[in-house]
Amino acid sequence: MSDLSMLINGLKVSAEKGATFERRNPLDGSVATRAPAASPADAVLAVDAAAEAFKGWSQTGPSERRMLLLKAADALEAKTPQFIEAVAAETGASAMWAGFNVHLAAGMIREAASLTTQISGEVIPSDVPGSLAMGLRQPAGVVLGIAPWNAPIILGVRAIATPLACGNTVIFKGSENCPHTHQLIVEAFQEAGFPPGVLNYLTNAPADAGAVVEAIVAHPAVRRVNFTGSTKVGKLMAMTCAKYLKPVVLELGGKAPLVILDDANITDAVNAAAFGSFANSGQICMSTERIIVDQAIADAFVKQFAAKASALPVGDPRLPAPVVLGSVIGMGTVEHCNALIDDALALGAKLLCGAKATNTLMPATVLDHVTPAMRIYHEETFGPVKCIVRVSGVDEAVACANDNAYGLSAAVFGGDIARAFNVARRIDSGICHVNGPTVHDEAQMPFGGVKGSGLGRFGGKAGVAEFTELRWITIQTTPRHYPF
Repeated sequence: MSDLSMLINGLKVSAEKGATFERRNPLDGSVATRAPAASPADAVLAVDAAAEAFKGWSQTGPSERRMLLLKAADALEAKTPQFIEAVAAETGASAMWAGFNVHLAAGMIREAASLTTQISGEVIPSDVPGSLAMGLRQPAGVVLGIAPWNAPIILGVRAIATPLACGNTVIFKGSENCPHTHQLIVEAFQEAGFPPGVLNYLTNAPADAGAVVEAIVAHPAVRRVNFTGSTKVGKLMAMTCAKYLKPVVLELGGKAPLVILDDANITDAVNAAAFGSFANSGQICMSTERIIVDQAIADAFVKQFAAKASALPVGDPRLPAPVVLGSVIGMGTVEHCNALIDDALALGAKLLCGAKATNTLMPATVLDHVTPAMRIYHEETFGPVKCIVRVSGVDEAVACANDNAYGLSAAVFGGDIARAFNVARRIDSGICHVNGPTVHDEAQMPFGGVKGSGLGRFGGKAGVAEFTELRWITIQTTPRHYPF
């Protein structure tokens, strides 16, 4: 069990009045971590520290920022064993998933480092004689970053790396479900030598989240907010930010469709579907949620997919034996998925593999012949329970893919690449991969969704646009004529 601290102005601190909360392991209920339960007053102290640090950090050159970010990437990778242990204890995820998180997150920090010299503007032709008109990108100010537990290292790093690269200072609010995992990220940045106050870390008890977040957003120094999490909470975040006129980037829930056309390579589609469906037990915003397969090849696909899914190992990630599916985050996920299974079977779906679970070690479970009458067709499972919808032809496949409230990630498999690409263009999502899985992320790519999946984009130059102010500045180089 780990006792944690927050980081404000470079100092490890406790919460007001020493308040704490506990995070318990989802498998056995043991206390994984005890973390400070920040109050709104603690939150204001963090913003004040970040605002003061912004005065100096915003003026640092790109090479200095790049150097520190590269050091942070190395420090993060060096903590891989600690991350594996913390992730297993707090969220129940496998060592494979934790290691993948560290690898990708380190790459994201290095990509952010490369962006420090790409924060550019432009000279814009002016109708005023002698006027040099420019669009300049400058650091925005203090940024609040909020990350969830499901891909804790990737999403934690994403919340802070590009804002720092742009010259902003950051308050990182860790997830109540993995405060130790998120603290390890902050420690890596601290070890790299970032000045005090540039990156601050807060943790809070679940019941206090709303008050702590509003205290931060309300502060005049906070100029940007980014949040990754559920659509339900994302809507609350959007309302809070609207109340104080603060720009916000939201990456929210998903119901990612994987469309398999009649000319698809079935083996490739099966492998992509298994990875997209069951990586981290299906607890990824991009997880394949609905497999939409053409009737012409449905039987062949289903046979192979069910065989692969049923062979995926499930187990306690803290034990030596390697597993693909560890524990899900809690019994709430188990109860939700069990209810979806019951509903689907009652309405005519066929169970291909897996079963309802009695604890958080949930097996890979697949339901065939799912229809719009079933809850699982529409609702995000966020667990290792997946459904197959059979369709006839391209138009029906596209209509099915778009028949939900979300629009984050999608994928299309087909032998005719041009045809598959044109199907991808018709799917209403922020991301779509042709002959690749729905679960895919690269630091330099514009990442985000449409509809109920969010607003704005993380990643690469799209991220730079989100976390800088675009200013119009002119220099009058010759005498200007005025009408009076």
